[in-house]
Amino acid sequence: MLLSETVERRRRFAPGWLLWVFTLSLLPLLLGLGTWQLQRAEQKQQLQADIDALAQAPAKTLTQLGTQTPADWQPLSLQGRLDPQHIWLLDNRTRNGQAGVEVLQAFQSDRGDWLLLNRGWLPWPDRRQPPSVSTPPGRLQLQAEKLPASSAGWRPGRRACEADQPGCVVAQLDLGALRAQSALPLLDWSARLTNAGSAALTLDWPALPMSASRHTGYAVQWFSLAAALLALFLWAGFRPQ
Repeated sequence: MLLSETVERRRRFAPGWLLWVFTLSLLPLLLGLGTWQLQRAEQKQQLQADIDALAQAPAKTLTQLGTQTPADWQPLSLQGRLDPQHIWLLDNRTRNGQAGVEVLQAFQSDRGDWLLLNRGWLPWPDRRQPPSVSTPPGRLQLQAEKLPASSAGWRPGRRACEADQPGCVVAQLDLGALRAQSALPLLDWSARLTNAGSAALTLDWPALPMSASRHTGYAVQWFSLAAALLALFLWAGFRPQ
């Protein structure tokens, strides 16, 4: 009789109120974070699928687009000239651990539109000397893709980028600021080159900042922590009294 009472007392589930509060406060948070990471993974998968589908689509000219803004990553066929007087250097862009910049330059299409075009990456090992950026002359036919909108960054201020001076250095692409600084009617979207040519620099564009598999891995970590918390809660609740 005494033995059965002892076993029953040991098997009684009786976590304290502090353990209840701790578990019920933390468990929904961990599950929510795991679910959010799974949703982000699904979004990245859809984004990559859209990019892959658009890569197979025919390139469009600005004339074909008219006043319509192209979809993100839409292939483009551009005909026009690069403006050597309006060049910006997008700072803190590395390739294989080497410091450098991406060259942003104003491009005027044959029909008169002004577009901000990313020509690619240049190394910048010595910050005391600005990188040399040459502009191919004459009419060009370029292959590019439309970039998604980016967040605003450091504004270049009133200093103009003259043709005989190094390009202005900017921290992030801010079309509104560059439009005001250059006094050019730049379109509300930008593009980057995709094919090598006289206008192209290094075009090994980095992949998406975080892949779907990375988000899935984070989700597994959050759900594992939730499972560990639940196991700890049960273990502490059934511990001998």
